[in-house]
Amino acid sequence: MTNRIFKAMLCTLALWASVCGAMQLNSQHAIVVKDGTKEVLYEKDQNAVVPIASLTKLMTAMVVLDSHPDMNAQITIQSEDVDTLKHSRSYVPVGTTLPRREILRLALMSSDNRAAAALARTFPGGHAGFVRAVEEKIRALKMTHTVIKEPTGLSPDNTSTASDLASMAIAASQYPDIVHITTDRSTSITMNGRARVVNNTNKLVGARGWDVLLSKTGFTNEAGRCLIMRIEQAGVRATVVLLNANAASSRTFDALTIRRLLSAPKTSTRVDAVAPRRR
Repeated sequence: MTNRIFKAMLCTLALWASVCGAMQLNSQHAIVVKDGTKEVLYEKDQNAVVPIASLTKLMTAMVVLDSHPDMNAQITIQSEDVDTLKHSRSYVPVGTTLPRREILRLALMSSDNRAAAALARTFPGGHAGFVRAVEEKIRALKMTHTVIKEPTGLSPDNTSTASDLASMAIAASQYPDIVHITTDRSTSITMNGRARVVNNTNKLVGARGWDVLLSKTGFTNEAGRCLIMRIEQAGVRATVVLLNANAASSRTFDALTIRRLLSAPKTSTRVDAVAPRRR
């Protein structure tokens, strides 16, 4: 009996080691944190300070909701909400009026930059009041290596670390509105009398085999492809942060690799990044 148990343990260790050896992520910075214990299951250069693109919008949503605004109040998209830095596209034409609730949905689900800018513009105290609230939230969450200067993430001056962003994601998961919006695969929003289907920028939301509990994607040239998710796999809930992948497909592959990690038998937990083999 003892011999069989020992052999079973060896097999489990071998399987776990094979998973560890496969952890060669494309993302330049990453962290996986187990819910509850906040145990780090995997990390790769987690403390590097880098641009975070639209992951910013989770912070934007939190500080807006913290201000307890009227979510049915009508907000009109103005010319000052237009992105003049990256000239990104938007679902929302200037002059469109929508309830704040739908503006928040557009900012989170489709990562619309005009929507995020409008949320900051209509914040108590305007944009300056919004930035002050963000700074207070960053301090409250002890995100000591994070700077956020504007609500969209378009500016490369919005910077953080994988470790800090895990803290932000865990905090964001306590907001039912954020969870609900970011885990919807698609929705319909009526703009100027016309229904528009808005899709989640994370294709893993609603995909077969994925239980996504929170989600936000990001991309700029400076930040690369970024992703925050809370997922449940094989009974394990974890927060995942992936920063600066070179393509959306690489980011998805990294997420699949991490899902495989969470599915593996857990005789050991912490996995550090493995340097890729030289060819």
